[in-house]
Amino acid sequence: MLQHDENYRKNIEHMQELVLEARTLLRNVEMGGAEKYREREKKRGKLLVRERIEKLTDENSTFLEIGALYAYDNYDGEAPAMGVVTGIGQVEGRECVIVANDATVKSGAWYPETIKKILRAQEAAMRCKIPIIYLVDSAGVNLPYQGGVFPGQYGAARIFYYNSIMRHHLKVPQISAVVGQCVAGGAYLPALSDVIIMTDGGSFMGLGGPNLVKGATGESVSGEVLGGAETHNAISGVAHYIAKDDSDCMKMIRKQISELPPVQRMNLTYKKSVAPKLDEKDLMGIIPAEHQKGYETRDLLLRIVDGSDFDEFQPEFAKEMITGFARIEGIPVGILANQRLITKTRGKVRVGGVIYPESAKKSEEFITLCQRRNTPILFIQDVTGFMIGSDAEHSGIIRSGAGFVEAMATCTVPKIVLTTCHASGAGYYAMAGQGFDPDFILSFPTGRMGVMEGESAVKALYGPAMAKLAKEGKTLEDDPKLQANIEHTRDVYNKQLLATYAAARGFVDSIVFPLDARKNLGVALRAAVSNSGPHLGAFQI
Repeated sequence: MLQHDENYRKNIEHMQELVLEARTLLRNVEMGGAEKYREREKKRGKLLVRERIEKLTDENSTFLEIGALYAYDNYDGEAPAMGVVTGIGQVEGRECVIVANDATVKSGAWYPETIKKILRAQEAAMRCKIPIIYLVDSAGVNLPYQGGVFPGQYGAARIFYYNSIMRHHLKVPQISAVVGQCVAGGAYLPALSDVIIMTDGGSFMGLGGPNLVKGATGESVSGEVLGGAETHNAISGVAHYIAKDDSDCMKMIRKQISELPPVQRMNLTYKKSVAPKLDEKDLMGIIPAEHQKGYETRDLLLRIVDGSDFDEFQPEFAKEMITGFARIEGIPVGILANQRLITKTRGKVRVGGVIYPESAKKSEEFITLCQRRNTPILFIQDVTGFMIGSDAEHSGIIRSGAGFVEAMATCTVPKIVLTTCHASGAGYYAMAGQGFDPDFILSFPTGRMGVMEGESAVKALYGPAMAKLAKEGKTLEDDPKLQANIEHTRDVYNKQLLATYAAARGFVDSIVFPLDARKNLGVALRAAVSNSGPHLGAFQI
């Protein structure tokens, strides 16, 4: 039973503080560019990017935004969301990937991180085999940053490669709406889509704009004549439909989605969503304010899963790892979660959050079972690493850990990650770290991602020097340089361990708040189960 004591209240206060910090960052990002640029778009009769998404998606549905905080701490704060909003939204009852340029941010021009966000969104569409909708309103490459946009294996060309793979091999529906500028190489993005819609009088598509054409060829031509909606619908045949305005365009996209063949979901037994029996509000008070402290992970699980019903697998074995089956919003899911309490079995004490040889073997067996049952896996990640020391090494921790990693890496069912606190060491890898291509990676604001904690790093880097001082009967105050280095290391780690730091670098898709966790996991799961085939790598042909 969860105790509503002083620690619980401290935990709530700590979580509320982190939620407020993240919400403030997100609100700043969601505003887009400066007010004068927002007013400029409105005077042109255009909707702002998030207004378009709101009209496009189903009423009262959840939009799971991906990469909202990407590079928020770069470019002096002048590139909110990198000028593109990406995420998973429900359109006509089915999950779709949405990629929408924000013309209030440098006219929607592409930064290096813009490319990364678009590629991440495309990979979600390819892995989940769900439609992808592009709301194109971009001036093309942000020229001062072209070195990080134009060349390279994962430069802008990769977008068009993914366009082509989806179109030719994967049969992933791609719908492009040109609702503003679409210039230069960026024009290939809609050209490689299945359907192109343009807005009357408000859109332009061309390999070069009027100014470039004038400078290169001497021809004087208006944008509308060169590449407007009427030109590309009536003369060139490049586009397929003309919308009266942005609102009409969103309706036309919805109609296109409604006419697609039914979703071929994974062969699972789906049921009606049932709210947890235990109070979801308690999720705010479960994660300790002092991250080193433990907590009962089941308290968290039972407030996320349907009906608070969790069928635990091997509950008496390797108790430091919790495995079992449940449903989230009616979808069956296997759950693999780190237990954060200290456990004890026949005299053997196990530290919470640590993976031991036995728990690695248990995890491998459970993942294999989910693979046989064709059941998606949710990794609830609060891991400090694999156990070290002679007992662990003699028990074959390397081999059993490798078995865990291999089972996770090679399973073809969807993998979704929710980081609640620690994501440290090789344990982070085993619990479906980003390098293993999970379908989606979500994190609470309390998430802490790094090879180790700051204090551990201090001991690893400066332990011998501190031991030498102690042996000489001195303190850190007697060695100001060493003291400064230690404080600097702590500061660096404290910053780099933050969930917002990870989100700014694309290490997590989204920071989700505890009270929204269930519905965000529902979006991710519905998207993932839309592909009945293998979920392995960026895509499977």
